[in-house]
Parts: sequence; structure tokens; C-alpha cells
Amino acid sequence: QVQLVESGGGLVQAGGSLRLSCAASGGTFNSFAMGWFRQAPGKEREFVAGINWSGGSTYYADSVKGRFAISRDNAKNTLYLESNSLKPKDTAVYYCAAREYRGSTIVSSLARYPYWGQGTQVTVSS
Repeated sequence: QVQLVESGGGLVQAGGSLRLSCAASGGTFNSFAMGWFRQAPGKEREFVAGINWSGGSTYYADSVKGRFAISRDNAKNTLYLESNSLKPKDTAVYYCAAREYRGSTIVSSLARYPYWGQGTQVTVSS
């Protein structure tokens, strides 16, 4: 069973940047498609970005397209989310998630990801 640990969250001013990381252990990292999700207070958890097992395919929610970039380093068993031009509405707990799949299709449904990290808080001040 894979374990996921996020890091890199914090407080940043609007327009700033953060790089989130997700370290994976307990599984074969390059067998997993990965995703970033977020949950703001009082709202449902939502898809942010996804990447396939090789890093060759990515997919973004419209709300972050052009500002966020998802990537992975399979040699380091680590997933990343580079978030730029941050806005107050990006404030949320950010979670990484994994699903064992070696195809190119990226899914945005939370229910398709059985493995989750504990989350890291991102707060964007105006």
C-alpha cells in the first residue's frame, strides 16, 4: 500500500508562488497515476491537476490552467505542483492522491483515487 506525504504549503501573498511536493513510499511509484486535489473551508474537495504514470500526460482544472504545473520525478518517488500567480480563492488544503494505472488517461473523479495524503495548507492573502 502506498503512503503519501505532502509538504510545501504555507502563507503567501496574492500573486506569489508555492511549490508543493508529495513524497510516495510503500509502492512502485511509476505504476501510479497521480493527482492534486484541494478543499476550501465549507466546500467539497475538487480536482486540481493530474498526471499519468510517466509524466507524459497532464490535465488541469480550468480554474488553474496556465497558472499551475504538475510534474513528477519517478527516480525520487515524488510528485510536484508548481503554483504561480496565486489568488485568495486558491486558499485550501491541498491533497495528493494516487491510483494504480499505467495508461495515459487522467481522471478527475475523487472516487477513482484510493490513496490519499494528509494534506498541506495553502493560504493566499489579498
